This record gives sequence, C-alpha cells and structure tokens, in this order.
Amino acid sequence: MDVDEVLKKYSKKIEKEVQGESNLGQGSKGMTTAGTGFSVTGENISQDYSRFKQDMLPELSRYERLVKSLGSFIKIKLAKKDSDKINKSLQTAHLNVSAGEVAGLAIFSFLAIVLIGILISVAIWLIWGGFPILFLGLIFIFSMFLFYYFYSTPSRLAIKWKLKASSQMVPAVLYTVIYMKHTSNLERAISFVSKHVEAPLSLDLRKVLWDVETGKFSSLKDSLDSYLDFWRDTNMEFVESFHLIESSLYEPDESRRVQILERSLKVILDGVYDKMLRYTHSVKAPLTNIYMLGIVLPTLGLALLPLASTLLQGLIKSSHVFILFNLIIPFFVFYLTTQVMLKRPGGYGESSLLEKNPLYPQYTSKRPYVIAGLICFPLLILGLLPLIFGLTFIPDLIGLQSDYPLTNFGLGFLGDGGFFDFKTNDEGNLVGPFGIGALLLSLFIPLSISMFFSISFSMRTKNLIKARNDTKDLEKEFNSSLFTLGNRLGDGNPAEIAFSKVAESVKGQKTENFFRIVHTNIQSMGMSLEEAIFNPRRGALIYYPSNLIATSMRILIESVKKGLKVAAQSLMSISEYVRNLQKINERLRDLLADVVSDMSSNMTFLAPLLAGIVVGLASMITAILGKLSGLITGGTDIEVLGGDISTITTLFDQLKMVPPYYLQIAIGIYLIQIVFVLTGTLVTIDAGEDKLMQTYKTAKNLLRSSILYLIVALVSIVVLGVLANIALPALG
Repeated sequence: MDVDEVLKKYSKKIEKEVQGESNLGQGSKGMTTAGTGFSVTGENISQDYSRFKQDMLPELSRYERLVKSLGSFIKIKLAKKDSDKINKSLQTAHLNVSAGEVAGLAIFSFLAIVLIGILISVAIWLIWGGFPILFLGLIFIFSMFLFYYFYSTPSRLAIKWKLKASSQMVPAVLYTVIYMKHTSNLERAISFVSKHVEAPLSLDLRKVLWDVETGKFSSLKDSLDSYLDFWRDTNMEFVESFHLIESSLYEPDESRRVQILERSLKVILDGVYDKMLRYTHSVKAPLTNIYMLGIVLPTLGLALLPLASTLLQGLIKSSHVFILFNLIIPFFVFYLTTQVMLKRPGGYGESSLLEKNPLYPQYTSKRPYVIAGLICFPLLILGLLPLIFGLTFIPDLIGLQSDYPLTNFGLGFLGDGGFFDFKTNDEGNLVGPFGIGALLLSLFIPLSISMFFSISFSMRTKNLIKARNDTKDLEKEFNSSLFTLGNRLGDGNPAEIAFSKVAESVKGQKTENFFRIVHTNIQSMGMSLEEAIFNPRRGALIYYPSNLIATSMRILIESVKKGLKVAAQSLMSISEYVRNLQKINERLRDLLADVVSDMSSNMTFLAPLLAGIVVGLASMITAILGKLSGLITGGTDIEVLGGDISTITTLFDQLKMVPPYYLQIAIGIYLIQIVFVLTGTLVTIDAGEDKLMQTYKTAKNLLRSSILYLIVALVSIVVLGVLANIALPALG
C-alpha cells in the first residue's frame, strides 16, 4: 500500500470514530455541520423527529389527524392577528397544521353538534310531543364549549410543551456547562445534551442542529440564538444562561472561561427560584376562590335543593341536578383551574419521562381496570337495588316484594316507612325512592366509582412510583459517591482501579453494587470501562435506570480521554452542581408545600365532610316532609304556628321534591370529579406535567375522600334521621 492508500484507509476509520462519538447516533449518511468539524445525519434526524412525535407525543398526533381530517371541510381565512397568534402556538407545540384548519375544526364541531341536537329535538317532538327546549339549550352550550376547546387547543398544547420542555432546562444547562468545562466546543456540547436530556427539549436541541444542516442557518450560534428567542418572553434566565455559555467561547483566559460557565448555571437556578417564589404568592388566592366557588357554595346549595324543589312545585327535577352539578359546575371548575395551571412558570418540575421507565407497560395495561371492575361491580349493583326493586319486574320474577317496612330490617328507630318508599303522584306515576334504606344503599354508587379508579390507578402506578422514589434516593447517594470517585481520579488512580476503591468506601450504601458491578465487569469479563458501564446486557446501568447516573458516567468516559485530572474535575463539578440543584428543589418544595397542602386538605377532608353532612340534612328534610304528608293522608288535624298543617304540606309537597337518593348520587359523583380536577391542578403546580404522579395522587385522594364521605354521610343520615323521628313523635 502506498502513502495515499494508507492515508485514505485510516482517514475513513478516524472519521467513523469521530462520528460515533459526536453525532446524534443516527447512522453515517449526512452532511457536515458548519463550523463543527463533525458529521451528523440529516436524513435520519428527520426520521427520528417524525418518529419521536408519534411515539412520545400521541396527543399531538391525534389532534393533528383530527384537524387534517375534519378541519379541511370548512375553509376559514382568519384575520392576520388571530392567524399569527394561532400559528405561533402551532409552531411552539410542533403541530404540522395551519391556523385555518384549526378554526375549521372548531366551526365544524360547533355546527355538527348543533345540527345533531336539532334533529334529535325534532324527533322527540314528533314522537312523544312537546319540544325539548332544555335539551336543545344544553346541546347549544356543549357545542359552544367544543368550539372553544378545539379553537384554544393549540394554545394549551403549546403551554404544556413549554412546561415539559422547561422542566429540562436546568439539567440542559448543567450538562452543557460540565461538557464545555473540559471541551470548549458548543456544537459537541449541544449534541451531547440533546442525547441526555428528556423530551421535548431534546427534540428542540436536535432541531437546532438540523436547521444548520439543512442550510436554514449558516452556523450553530445563529440557529441557537433563533431558538432562544422563542423562550425570551417566558424563560429569560434560560436565554441568559446560554448567552453566557456562548460568551465563554471567546474568553482566552481559562480560569475566566470556567468562571463564566459556572455563572451561567447560577443565573438559571436563581431565575427559576425567583419566578416560582412569585408564583406561589400569586396562586394561593385563586385556588382559595376556586375552592369556595367550586366546592363550598355548590355543596351548601345542595342542602337547600329539597325545599327549593318543593317550593317550585317540581320544576327542579333530578335530571336538572345531575346536569348542573355533574356537568356545568365541574366544567366551570376545570376552566378556572386550567387558567391557574397555564400561568405556572417553567424551569422547575418533574423531569423524568414516564415512557422510558422499564415498568411503563404496567401503566398502560388494561388488566387493573378489569380487576377493579370485578371488585366494584357488586357494589354498584347494591347501589342500584332501589331502582331494580321499584322500577323493574325483577322482584316479581324471584318472588320478592317491591318494598319492605324499615322494621323488617331492625331500623324501626328511623321511622315506620318503607325501606325504598316509592310513592305514586297525582298523575299515577311512580316517584322516589324517598326511603332512608334507599338513601343508605345509594352510598355504594359513588363508592363503587371512586374505588374503581382508586384501585386501578393504584395498581398501574404502585411499582412505578416505588421505582422512581428508589431512583431518587439512589441519586442522592450517588451524588456523594461521585465526589469520592472524583477524588480517587484526582489522586492519579486509573478509572478502572478508582471504581474498586470507591466500592469499598461506600460499603453498605445503595451505590456500592453499582461500583462493584463495574469493577467485576472489568476484572472478570475483560471489558473496557465504557463497556462495563453501558453494555446493554451486563452493564451496570441496567440495574440503575437513572439519567443522572447515565449522564455522569458518559461525561466520565468523555473526560477521561482528556486526562485523569480533567475527569476528576468534571465529576466533582457534577457533584457540587447537583447538590446545589437539590437544595434549590427542596426550597421550592417548601414554598409550594403551603399552597398544595392547604388545598389537598380541603379536597380530601373538608369537602367530603361538608358533602356528607349535606346528605344527612337532605335525608332529615325528606323524613320530616314525609311525616307531615302522612298526617294529611290519615286525616289528622293539627295546627302548626297558628296555621293548618295542610297548608304546609301543600306548600312543601314531598312528591314534588328531588329524592335524596338522586341527590346523594349527584353529590358523590361531583366529589369524585372535583378530586380529579383539583389533584391534576395541584400536581401541575408542584411538579409540572407529571402524568405518573397525577394518577398516583388521584388514587390516594379518591380513596381518602370517598371513605371519609361514606362514613360522614352514613353517620349523618342515621343520626339526623333518628333526631327527626324523635322530634316529631306526636305527628306519627
């Protein structure tokens, strides 16, 4: 081989090694990034970009498909101001649709629902007579809600994207600073960070590189500056940190360059802390108002419904109660809480990606729902027994009566009425049930619903939460171990030997096995340091699924190539920065704990306590009206407060009131809805977009609130029922 052939052969080999170290891991075909000196693949990054959106962000993909399929039916040309606003949100949320298609979907959904509602209303009018004005009004309200929902979806998805991306900002700046402290190359640092931070910020950073490759920008600095402009209005500290990192490239003095890099990390930490401090002060009053307007006032209003429904001579029906308290008010509360969540600043929150957890199939499994359904279905049947006995022919088939006296069940102390107590009104229709037995059985309906979600959600998240907590505990220990490992490298020990020494020094801790596995792989298996850590079959990281550990070890591998002292400084810097980051996170949790704990206690204690008492009051009012109505039927003539009792019973007709059976079901379901809405709000305030924690907390809060509500409602119904029976003995 001549000299040219030798150079050609080994230049290709070197080029492959450089690509393997520096590119984004997408193959060998691509073009050279301007000013970087290394190759990244354009074609495959584009494929990864599309695949990432489909696999990791299915919500966006579903919305895109809906807009593309239905939004194109109606061509809408928006005003420039509205179009620019929607396009900005679409660009932020990485949605490949147009503003006109978004408006088209919103208008199409509005017109479709209104048309369907009109057709159903006309059909009801022609078949049964009487035009359903209330139904058509509800359809119109629902269609308006759909219009608003689809029209504002790009804005909500954009804010969610920002919240999720901003939770990765501090780790992104940290990894960039650590990498550039030993290798002052911004392109390689961005490439490294894009591989080791979670989505969706990693996607944005890959897009920064991709825009250079496609020629949209002439250099990485221009592409990065253009991307930072996107965050200028919402996360200025992130922009300032990266501008400091860029300025370090032009600093000739090494100590001054490192100082600028360290300053960039301090800027983002202080900025995040200051923004969250202001947010915690501003969010407390809105959450208190939501609790009062969305929980306390509606629940107190329910206590007046039995009397109000009788005074209005039956104008208020059970269906109206369900529509108001299980549709309209929950949507109102959801809208208010959404406005609070959308104002949350980014930069702080849970950063681990749920989909990358090896236990993620447990979260998506349908098996917990089947198990929970089998457990809770019998409870639901118990709650429906009053309707089964009173409104169906099933009791006759099995030889049972449609109702029994309370005395047959040993409940004579609650009165002498029927257990279910269905009554016949003047039109000959069956109304009720008004019995206290039916009310007690109705408690099983909200209990079965809350237990279904509590059991299924708990089964889905129990192991994942435990794994996440174990990982966090491991990372706390690993932070100290990193400092020890850095000291060993600084003493001049090779990395292979340093791992065995650290394993001895951290004996008894969770991280001991990690260092021992690495040492064993090197000594017994003959692996290199990189293989001992990252081998997909026997590498130590298999047993320690942590981004911090993986990134720290990757930085170690990269920095060891520069020398042991560089590696030692890198690991000790990571340890120090992570310790500071953990302190900031603890301070932020302390700030948010006041807001979160107050609302959580209101949701899981005060709300079910109040709702349970209201159910008892409704039961007592029904019992009293039933007693008074019984007097008229029996021909008793008694004066009450100077007037004939028949006047009172005519004014408060029990047959025209909302049965407490349905009232209790509406209250119980409303309480479940409030737990779902407020739990999602509190988790977002505390940890950002965190589906795992939201599901886990919902399961816990549903269990606590439902059990407390069941106990309080049961005690209230029995105690107030006894009091009503004792207070009116003569009327019996």
